[in-house]
Amino acid sequence: MFGGGVLSGEVTRVHTVRGERLRARALAAARSRIMAAMAAADFFYLVVGIVVGVLSGIIGIGGGILIVPALVLFMKMSQHRAQGTSLASLLLPIGLFAAWKYYQAGNVDVRAAALIAFGFAAGGYFGGMWAQRIDDLLLRKIFAAILMLVAVRMFFQK
Repeated sequence: MFGGGVLSGEVTRVHTVRGERLRARALAAARSRIMAAMAAADFFYLVVGIVVGVLSGIIGIGGGILIVPALVLFMKMSQHRAQGTSLASLLLPIGLFAAWKYYQAGNVDVRAAALIAFGFAAGGYFGGMWAQRIDDLLLRKIFAAILMLVAVRMFFQK
């Protein structure tokens, strides 16, 4: 027992310090992995926005037709979350810049656009409210069916 108590205390402190250092390293590594995953997700969202913006500007396609499937398929969002995220991303001034180019070229019916926007806002309010009551899987099937109907109709239109 020549100082065993003192030595034992020193060993315990060394183990505690080592444990704290190991925990700190593990925490830093976990934080680093989370930040990398967040950066990858942020990059994906930015790329989706650019692609949808370009396509929307070129062919006037609605962002939801592209954004919602991308979020559901690649980011594994629920249908509700993907639709809500898409709607939030489409708030002003997203379409403003593309619309301005069309307006400058004389290709915007301002009255029609204003009436559509008013109807869209009112319909969006009620549609968003009603969508919350629909099961996620059913909502995804409704979304897909509408996309297919529109695609088939456009494909066979003369």
